[in-house]
Amino acid sequence: MNKKQTSPKVASTASKILKDGRYSDKAKSVAASALSQAKTGKRK
Repeated sequence: MNKKQTSPKVASTASKILKDGRYSDKAKSVAASALSQAKTGKRK
């Protein structure tokens, strides 16, 4: 199991990249990868 996680600051930037249509598909792919490794809050 990979214990490395994306920091909240990087996750926030990645989220903005995915929402912004000006970025290339490659940039969005990298952003999605970063978000997939981000720590998520658990909801009850």
